[in-house]
Amino acid sequence: MVDAFAGTWKLVDSANFDEYMKALGVGFATRQVAGLTKPTTIIEVQGDKITVKTQSTFKNTEITFKLGEEFDETTADDRHVK
Repeated sequence: MVDAFAGTWKLVDSANFDEYMKALGVGFATRQVAGLTKPTTIIEVQGDKITVKTQSTFKNTEITFKLGEEFDETTADDRHVK
């Protein structure tokens, strides 16, 4: 099933993104920049290992994780989440 998400995805539009980021505790300046960004997300699947790369003019990020296993992540705005 996860193979259906593999590929390159370009953001065309987002609704209520600022409100979503505000609810997550993202700061004002970061929300302003992120709201203007139209990132490209690349999802790669290698067995049960998933890599998600997000590329934008704001910041590039990459995370690799194994399906079914909890993992730590540092978000694009430097928050640490599990």
